[in-house]
Amino acid sequence: MSLINTEVKPFKATAYHNGQFVDVTEANLKGKWSVVFFYPADFTFVCPTELGDLADNYAQFQKLGVEIYGVSTDTHFTHKAWHDTSDTIHKIKYPLVGDPTWVLSKNFEVLIEDAGLADRGTFVIDPDGKVQIVEINAGGIGRDAQELLRKVKAAIYVRNHPGEVCPAKWKEGDATLAPSLDLVGKI
Repeated sequence: MSLINTEVKPFKATAYHNGQFVDVTEANLKGKWSVVFFYPADFTFVCPTELGDLADNYAQFQKLGVEIYGVSTDTHFTHKAWHDTSDTIHKIKYPLVGDPTWVLSKNFEVLIEDAGLADRGTFVIDPDGKVQIVEINAGGIGRDAQELLRKVKAAIYVRNHPGEVCPAKWKEGDATLAPSLDLVGKI
């Protein structure tokens, strides 16, 4: 079953954020746009490249009013240790959420149960707490923060402009489409 347009299920987790341990719940994902960014594990190889890329682009997401939540099945204590020992992870300003009980990973259907890890899952949540974008990558395939930013901008645009849609490779400022009978077979 697709998670598109479904509401985020209830959860309570602890994150390492700005030098503190903070509670995060589904309520944090409402009232603004959010990205929930699952990755397999701290202290690994592809994961820090992805999280560092998000950190480098975080200000652009923040300008749009978008919060990012990095999530793995590690604990919040492990997130702090990784943050304190890795130059790449040290630059992260968004919350790193611990999911050692697998509640979030199960809710978002990314749990690799026999490994106790999460797939590389990216979920864009609208201000109503509903999933608008789902992307799942195999473990060896890293994601691109700029492509995610483009998709988030498209999701925001479509929400703010009912009756318009964003075609392939759409970028902010490009033409959109207004689906109608006149367009059928002409694109």
